[in-house]
Amino acid sequence: MTPVGHPASARDPRLDFFRGLALVMIFINHVPGNPLEVFTNRTFGFSDAAEGFVFMSGMAAGLAYPMAFVRLPLWRAVAKCWGRAWTLYSVHLVITMISLAIMMGAAYWFGAEKMWGINNVAPWIEAPVQATIGIATLGHQFGYLNILPMYAALLLMTPAMILVAQRNMWVMLGGSLLLWVVTGETRLNIPAFPNAGGWFFNPFAWQFLFAIGLATGMRLKSGRRLVPNVAWAKWLSLAFLIFVLAWMKIDIVQFYGRAGLSFLRDHGFPFYITSFDKTFLAAPRLLHLLALVYFLSTQTWVLRLSASRWVWPVELMGRFGLACFALGTVLSILGQSIKAALIYDPWIFDMGFVFVGLALQMGFARIKWQLAQKPA
Repeated sequence: MTPVGHPASARDPRLDFFRGLALVMIFINHVPGNPLEVFTNRTFGFSDAAEGFVFMSGMAAGLAYPMAFVRLPLWRAVAKCWGRAWTLYSVHLVITMISLAIMMGAAYWFGAEKMWGINNVAPWIEAPVQATIGIATLGHQFGYLNILPMYAALLLMTPAMILVAQRNMWVMLGGSLLLWVVTGETRLNIPAFPNAGGWFFNPFAWQFLFAIGLATGMRLKSGRRLVPNVAWAKWLSLAFLIFVLAWMKIDIVQFYGRAGLSFLRDHGFPFYITSFDKTFLAAPRLLHLLALVYFLSTQTWVLRLSASRWVWPVELMGRFGLACFALGTVLSILGQSIKAALIYDPWIFDMGFVFVGLALQMGFARIKWQLAQKPA
């Protein structure tokens, strides 16, 4: 939906604000054990900041790339998407090696032996040759550093999505839904060499959420909504969000809710419908995020909040999302390593580290913004 009073080409502050808010929550959740975790969205619903991040990444792609497929030769338009994927791959390799050095340094110099065995570091220690090959080929991903490979894979799929969507949006979304179903039915995934199993964020499943975001962004670019703003849908989405909140906070509601999912599972419904599996983006997680997005997109107060100067630091984080995500990831690994080296881990350290880390990211985004304002 285009904001009232804004031309279709104007930058929508909601995208930057919510992307920045997702980065804030991702950083908080990536420093486990800190008291602020209870205030992040994963304690209020089935989805978490990762789903929001992927949806908004799809929106950003829908705003940024489709016109290139109209104005430029096909190979140049494809190159824009794939060039961004290469950037994500490069950033992923850099922060992976920095994070590995931090974890190994904490264990080697400061007695944080815990870091040898968490975040999927142990396989690298046990088989460094194979795991190093896996790092370069994206098969071996350390814990908390596995979202950028999935995002890069989605950008490789983006040209095909855009080309189909420009002819028929609903055919593109239908094909994406079909791939999500086939992925769940066949357990399709990219191998996690040299480890068993596949990627934690399975791009064949998560592409469906990205595709919905892409379609939303493409419609937003032309000043239209993907799904109309109608009263019954707005109230239905709100009712679902309240039900999920009750599920998360009230034991009896959760008991009967899980019993209902067990009933469906016992009667043949597949796991990607009846579980909360994150790798395959199970239906409860997907539906919760979509209900949240739809409801918030219908609220005028959301636009006013997103455009407020009081949330500008968060909006800047969203505007320079990749840079802030990279910095936040390295800082979160640093925080985990420091915590592992402490004999006593007081909650005040956790709180202080989170606030300092967020301040550094907001300051970094401010510097990036100031540099962007200077003429070349």
